[in-house]
Amino acid sequence: MPNWTDPPAFTFSHRLDNGHTATHDVYRRGEGPPILILQELPGIGVETYDLADRLIAAGFSVYLPHLFGRLGKANKLTAATNFLRLYCVRREFQIFWNGKQSPIAAWMRALCTEISAREDGARLGVIGMCLTGSFVIPLMAEDAVQGAVASQPALPIKSTPPLHMSQEDIDAAKEKMVEKGPALAMRYKSDDLSKPAHVCALKTAFGEHLEIKEYDNPDGVTGRQHSLLTLDYLPEAYDLTETYFKTRFGLV
Repeated sequence: MPNWTDPPAFTFSHRLDNGHTATHDVYRRGEGPPILILQELPGIGVETYDLADRLIAAGFSVYLPHLFGRLGKANKLTAATNFLRLYCVRREFQIFWNGKQSPIAAWMRALCTEISAREDGARLGVIGMCLTGSFVIPLMAEDAVQGAVASQPALPIKSTPPLHMSQEDIDAAKEKMVEKGPALAMRYKSDDLSKPAHVCALKTAFGEHLEIKEYDNPDGVTGRQHSLLTLDYLPEAYDLTETYFKTRFGLV
């Protein structure tokens, strides 16, 4: 099993649209078609590593950038502390914007190009969760990206619609998805962070270019579930994600 506490594979810097430069460590493990996992608000913890390890066992390589928070620890409490940390990285993340993406979107686009170059020109898949969920669908506009899964997309936080992206972002992604196929978005039906309004707005914007799957809470589980692929892990959601990428990469 890969050791996720090893040093990062590389550190990636890129100038943002606002003139600032973002720099983050990127970890890599596995062999096979590359998948980029963009962390959720609670951070990168054991459950995130479990997601990566499942994908590696399924025949993919995984790239995992560390964007904020304490590496190796993620839970409901760290979600709250990391929410406060976002104030310190507001030059990169703007969680209340609508009609345009946060500055970090430029770094994510450049990272996709970098990963493709490191993989001899191969296209990659992208997973975004919660805070980063709304970023991955516009990444379908990039030549380097073959498929995208938005798990519990939750931006913008206070107002939906409009979306956390511009009409230009939407149009560019839709144009490329005619060739590549649709993106995938999913959420728990009971989720009050990734709201019905979020997926409704996404479906209105992307139409046939976006598949949406909503899940009931697992039997015997009470309370509000949110993180389908990690903290509130749902096997059916992971299986759908794995099948989606295997289909995109011709592995089925």
